[in-house]
Amino acid sequence: MSTAAAPVRAGAVLADLLPASRTKYAVDTALVVGGAALTGIAAQIAVPVPGSPVPVTGQTFAALLVGTALGARRGFLSLALYALVGMAGMPWFAEGAHGYAMPSFGYILGMLLAATVVGDLARRGADRTVLRTAGSMVLGSAIIYAVGVPYLSLATGMTLGQAVAAGLTPFLVGDALKAALAMGALPTAWKLIGRRG
Repeated sequence: MSTAAAPVRAGAVLADLLPASRTKYAVDTALVVGGAALTGIAAQIAVPVPGSPVPVTGQTFAALLVGTALGARRGFLSLALYALVGMAGMPWFAEGAHGYAMPSFGYILGMLLAATVVGDLARRGADRTVLRTAGSMVLGSAIIYAVGVPYLSLATGMTLGQAVAAGLTPFLVGDALKAALAMGALPTAWKLIGRRG
């Protein structure tokens, strides 16, 4: 009996490498729910930022990781589930928050879009090398800010410049560290899978 893994097909994301099963929908459902749960748990890693209603959290990293590992469709569904359950009252947004009447809700909407985009890029191999992973993470982060910062401005009455100062600038160093972590983790996962095959 051979234990060699089948070659990885083009357009695969990490979740596609799970063993095939007659219960594909059950596996997809578990992946979607797991991605939402991971994002909710990571959101609880929160550090307040003085002068900003937006804390530093692990949820942006989780959202990008979920999108990359699960692909665009499952990544979108995971983040949509995360957003909808949090809006319905589950206290799993940053710092145990819930609902949609909070200044940082735009970042959650941005994460939904970013997970979809990085998931699509992962299908094209953007998570297989360090440089491509870096580009994917930078783009995903930019999408989150492109939605989150204007929403923050509208929700708080800040000018766009004030929203950038409160909702973007303090987070750049942390985002660089998260991107570096992804740059190491995702290509390494693919290399390990390649060695098995």
